[in-house]
Amino acid sequence: MSFGEKVISFLSTTKIVEKLPDGVEILDPYAAPAAMDLTSRFYRKFYSDNSLRTFLIGINPGRFGGGATGIAFTDPVNLSEKCGIDNDLDKRHELSSRFIYSMIDAFGGPHEFYNQFYFTSVSPLGFVQNGKNLNYYDLPELQKILEPYMVDSLKTQISFGSRPVAYSLGRGKNIAYLSKINDRYNLFKDIRPLPHPRWVMQYRLKRLEEFIELYRNELADHLHTP
Repeated sequence: MSFGEKVISFLSTTKIVEKLPDGVEILDPYAAPAAMDLTSRFYRKFYSDNSLRTFLIGINPGRFGGGATGIAFTDPVNLSEKCGIDNDLDKRHELSSRFIYSMIDAFGGPHEFYNQFYFTSVSPLGFVQNGKNLNYYDLPELQKILEPYMVDSLKTQISFGSRPVAYSLGRGKNIAYLSKINDRYNLFKDIRPLPHPRWVMQYRLKRLEEFIELYRNELADHLHTP
């Protein structure tokens, strides 16, 4: 099986069976046949080989990006316009996706980028509370309940073909938690932080090109480091 077929198989079967805190609902884009079809088309287009990839690890899917398309950091607009995969989803941009695809363009485009990198999340499934996105670390109880699921999910994906160094998309709580579980479970040789795309778009938009260049330089240098 190619890297992409392994991803498709994993995403189509991943489930959270633990009882979650009251009021927390699971956001599972892969339960929708239309989203699973888009996901399959994407991974067959860009991951139909067995090359090693560097993992870029986000938090968990949100409603308007990966939670809609099934593809991390890819909203319906970028899925169509940048990846060439037509879809009937509501064509709204998501902030993180806008940053990521600007960075991917600077890197040489989706084919060049996805040949070397793989986006995933600490939790492949998302969460909603009171109609709003919820991060896995927002509730200590939720994070504790989910740890076995999240660690097993990362281990499974690493087996698809991961390079030893990974990146956390987020310099705050995400890298703190990833570092903790990495120390405990030896998932990667090292995990390095990058600023979260949403943070850049919300709070440093005037410096957008600077942060795109930071990503591009860091990731390009990583590829050329023995």
